[in-house]
Amino acid sequence: MQNLGMMFMMGTQQQKRSVVIDMRSDTVTKPTPELRQAMFEAEVGDDVFGEDPSVNKLQDTVAKMMKKEAALFVPTGTMGNLVSIMAHCQGRGEEVLLGEECHILVWEQAGISQIANVNARAVKTSPDGKLCLKDLEAKIRWRSDPHWPITRLICLENTFSGRVLPLNYLKQVRELADKYNVKIHLDGARLMNAVVALGTTPDAVVQYCDSVSMCFSKGLGCPVGSIVAGDKDFIARALRHRKVLGGGMRQSGILAAAALVALDKSVARLHVDHDNAKKLANGLVDMKSSVFTADPQAVETNMVIIQIQDGTNPMTVCQLLGNAHEGEEAALGQPVHMKIFPFNGSSLRGTFHQDVSTDDVDWILKKLKFVSDLLSGSEREAVINGLTKLSL
Repeated sequence: MQNLGMMFMMGTQQQKRSVVIDMRSDTVTKPTPELRQAMFEAEVGDDVFGEDPSVNKLQDTVAKMMKKEAALFVPTGTMGNLVSIMAHCQGRGEEVLLGEECHILVWEQAGISQIANVNARAVKTSPDGKLCLKDLEAKIRWRSDPHWPITRLICLENTFSGRVLPLNYLKQVRELADKYNVKIHLDGARLMNAVVALGTTPDAVVQYCDSVSMCFSKGLGCPVGSIVAGDKDFIARALRHRKVLGGGMRQSGILAAAALVALDKSVARLHVDHDNAKKLANGLVDMKSSVFTADPQAVETNMVIIQIQDGTNPMTVCQLLGNAHEGEEAALGQPVHMKIFPFNGSSLRGTFHQDVSTDDVDWILKKLKFVSDLLSGSEREAVINGLTKLSL
């Protein structure tokens, strides 16, 4: 293939006439003009002294929405989960049961172990995010034995890779936890996606949990911020832990104001992201590609897991999707730079959000078809080798 390097050029002129679609996560969203205006006009005070009216209003709003006694604004979802686990596990030698693939265990740097001194015991996670109830019960330390840690907490995640935990399953976990006097914390980073998918209210989803964390900076489109909710004693302990972790943010009403607008406006549009995700999955099935496919039945909210069927390394596929190629403008109408997350050794994760439109789905499918043809064509090895040379 001649002039192979030119296939992968992403120069300034090319970017100006290209479509750029970022599906790596719903954390990449830009604040809407309405959010920016709310931040500009926010009434603020010193939140460490409990005097920021916007933060206080947000905390009261979320507590009432979830029918919990109190809530606490925190900078990040990782901190929200950490202070929650620290608030539940107050003694030494205590243990949390959680999914082997959950965010707390895999993506939060083992903070519950290295900072909170809490033992993490993994439970098998099914593809739909459920923890096997038999496995969960078998791993609860049910008797007082000096050789064992003490099981204090079960952590669930809703949504999990876009999948929604059903209310009847949450009730079953609650019954199991009550049997052994164990608490439940829900990592609800994308809780509102679950609420919309279930067609219910936030309090219905969290009713079986002692505490919950929720992010504003994902599908709700805020620049920063998460919140935890629970009973008053739990929140009082979480407040102390937030302070020692550096989470006191003083005039953080600037951020809380955006979260209040997001709760009022952004939740109502989440169904669009869900519909777009389903459209992409169905489009991949209809494409009948030898390289890419998806399972529309597994698309319940705003995420699509794209399976790579021909063994191509996901990182290689991400590069191919992100770059523009020779002949692409002629084939597609204009080059498409598609940013997507390498999910595991054989798949990609695409996440829809307010900055990816329904029209963008058509561009995404065109790009996937173009790259599929590259990988299934006679010049496959040349294409992949060209990427390798560019990275050296």
